[in-house]
Amino acid sequence: MAKRQQREIHKGSVKTLDNDYVRSNTDFAKSQYEKKQKVLRSRRMLVFFVFAAIVLAILANAASNQKERLAEKEEKKAEVLAELEAVKEQQAMLNLQITKLEDDEYIAKLARKEYFLSEEGEIIFTIPTEDKEQQDEKQ
Repeated sequence: MAKRQQREIHKGSVKTLDNDYVRSNTDFAKSQYEKKQKVLRSRRMLVFFVFAAIVLAILANAASNQKERLAEKEEKKAEVLAELEAVKEQQAMLNLQITKLEDDEYIAKLARKEYFLSEEGEIIFTIPTEDKEQQDEKQ
């Protein structure tokens, strides 16, 4: 507050000189002020660009992580779809077997084949398989 009062007092009583030295001195002060402002502006811009670079790096990292996770999930999806197809095929085969088992003739034929059951007057002959022949030869 005291400085302001002193300036007001000096304003009316003190007159500035208008010569080359004073003008060059004020020009020098202006140029110094402008240089200082330019340095401050460049520092602000540097801080802004560093901040922007950090934000971009974080975003790029997040995008990369999401891309990796998406690739993993796509791979898992492909595996699950392949498994689903296998289960559907198995289900279709089981449904076919169920329909066959509902037929009495098929059940009789299966019982004769698997359990060596026979109808009246029928004779069952067993033919050794290659595995049994090889086992017999080894013994």
